[in-house]
Parts: sequence; structure tokens; C-alpha cells
Amino acid sequence: MLTADLRRVGALNFTRSLAYTSILFLLPLQFVRIGFSGWQIGLIVSLLSIAPLVSAFPTGWINDRFSIAGAIRTAFLADAALLAVLALTKSFPVVCGAFFLLGVANNVLDVSLASLVYKDQTDVDQNRKYGHYVFWNGFGAVFGVAGGGWLVQAADFRLMLFIFGGILLLAAAFVRPFQDGRFHLTALRDYGRDVLRRKSLLFIVFIFFLGLHWAVEGTVYAPFLERRFGLSTLQSSLYMAAGLLFLPIGALAIGRKKFELAANRRLVLAAMALSGLGLVLMTVGDIRLSLAFRFVHDFGDGAAGVLIALYTSRLFERKSIGGSAAFLLAVQITAKMLGAMILTPLGFRFGLQWPFWIAGGLLLLDAAYGAVIFRRIEY
Repeated sequence: MLTADLRRVGALNFTRSLAYTSILFLLPLQFVRIGFSGWQIGLIVSLLSIAPLVSAFPTGWINDRFSIAGAIRTAFLADAALLAVLALTKSFPVVCGAFFLLGVANNVLDVSLASLVYKDQTDVDQNRKYGHYVFWNGFGAVFGVAGGGWLVQAADFRLMLFIFGGILLLAAAFVRPFQDGRFHLTALRDYGRDVLRRKSLLFIVFIFFLGLHWAVEGTVYAPFLERRFGLSTLQSSLYMAAGLLFLPIGALAIGRKKFELAANRRLVLAAMALSGLGLVLMTVGDIRLSLAFRFVHDFGDGAAGVLIALYTSRLFERKSIGGSAAFLLAVQITAKMLGAMILTPLGFRFGLQWPFWIAGGLLLLDAAYGAVIFRRIEY
């Protein structure tokens, strides 16, 4: 049975994902319409990624030693204010600043909510626990993209941002202290020992290449759909939401399987391969074939997300897992930043299908790399 804290984390993660994913997927369309170039869009999304590099570890350290609920409440309030700023400006420098701070606030939420799940020590099947966590993250993305697209079609981007900002304000009002936030006096050298082990370093390489493909989702996904298939903003958002629905389905599929190390090792490699294959093949054929392969990609992403979180929970000690897991997240975000800076200009110059082909190919190679390290080391 899931604890009350784990159910509350699911609800808060749903709300965070609802707002963040709609911005990540839909705002590039707005940036194209107001005249931002490919390099400007790449820079904006890179700032969203750079920001967590300065906030991830400090947030994890605060989670380990001080308040988790306070960090979550503050981040929700900051997110709401920044959405209002984005609704009121078309200035490139202001948008850059807002996206940087939005990256910080979202990262505080991401790290803090994950810390609560990692620190939970109740007797519940691990696949089920992390499946529940990733399921609500993915389900929020579905509603965010579909609802955001409808709001833009019915009114404009400004209304979408104000409404989602209001939802975040409401979430902040409902944040309460959590029972399972165990705090410890953790020395910085403990984090170094956690991260610099051979086992951890090999896993870091694995998740780095997983993080590269996130850049494609946040920069060229919506413009690709618009140019390749002639979709409107609403149609693009419905396409995205339909695909994203398979992310929580993938998470649910893993959550329903009983925890077993050998089976999980096979599942994570299969999930990575599906994710990469789907990303490459969604660029070919008509829109129905494209959407079918998008389903494959998102199902693989959802399944992989559960298992990566589970492996992370097994990699570090509970007293230092907030900061150590935050470092791993910073690695993935670094990969996303580099991907945005390299793949976005390349896509706008040579064709928007290229970022999908490159990122999908790297996921397939990463699955092969994972097959090697998981055979040699037990995670």
C-alpha cells in the first residue's frame, strides 16, 4: 500500500509536469511566430537546462539536511510568478532570464519530489513505487500539452500561461510537511564517495546519453510537426498529448511487474531500444505512421524512466541520496543543454528530422552500452 506522502508526491508531480511540459513543448512555436531564430530558441532552451546545474546539488543537499516541504512551496510560487512574466513579454533578453529562473524553480521541484520518494522506506514493491512516481509525472504532461494547445487555440499563449500559473499557485497553498523527510548531517566528501565510484561513473555515462534526446523534445518537436505535417498549434498539441499518454502507460507496465533484478535489467535495455527506434521512425511516412512510432518512443521513455529512478535509489545511501541523485539529474540536464545547442541549429539549417535521427541513434547505442555494463555490474 502506498503511503499518504507518496500519493501527495504523485499529485504535486502531476501539477509540476502539467505546467512545465506545456511550456517546453508549445512555447517554441510562439518563439518562431514572434521572430526568434533557431539559435535563439536553442539558447533559450539551453538556459532552461543550464539553470539546474547551479541548483540541483544545493537543492539535494537542502533536502538531505533541512526542509523539503519549504523548498517545494517556494518553487511553486516562483514558477507561478515566472509564467506571468513570460505572458507579458516578447523581449528576447527577458525571456532568457525568465527561462533561466524557470529552470531553477522546476529543478527544485524535480529534485525535492524525487528526494521524498527516494527517502521513503516503507515496505512497498520498488517497481510499484517508482512506477507510481513516473506515472503521475507522465500523466501531467499529457494534460498539460493537450490543455495548453486547446487554450492557445481558443485564446492565445498568454491565457495558457496565466491559467497554468494559477494552478501552480493553488498547488503551493496545499503543500504541507512530509513525514518521511529524514534529515542527516551529511559531509560533502560523502557525496564525492557516492558519485566517484566506478559503478556510479559507468551509470552516469548511461544516463548522459539518455538525456541528450530531451533537447529534441524542447526545441524542434513542435516546429517539426508544423512543417512536416502542416499541423496547427492545437493539432500539434493533440499529437504530442496522444504520444505522451504512452509515457504513463509505460510507467504503469513496469509498476505492475514485481521487482526482480534480472527482469529489470532486460526491461531497461528493451525500453531504451524502443525509445530510440520510435524517435527515429516517427519522422517517416504519413502522420498515422509517425504517431504510431511516437507511441513506441513514449512507451519506452516511460518504462525507462521508472527503471532509471529505481536504479538511482539503489545506487546511493538514504542519508545522502538527495544530493547524489541531484548530481545525476544535473548530468542528464547537461546532456540536454549540449543537445539543444548542437541539434537545434543543425535541425533548422539542414532539416528538422536530423535531430530526431541523431538522438534516436544515440539511444540505440546507449542500449548496447547498457547491455555491457549491466552484465558486468549489479545495479
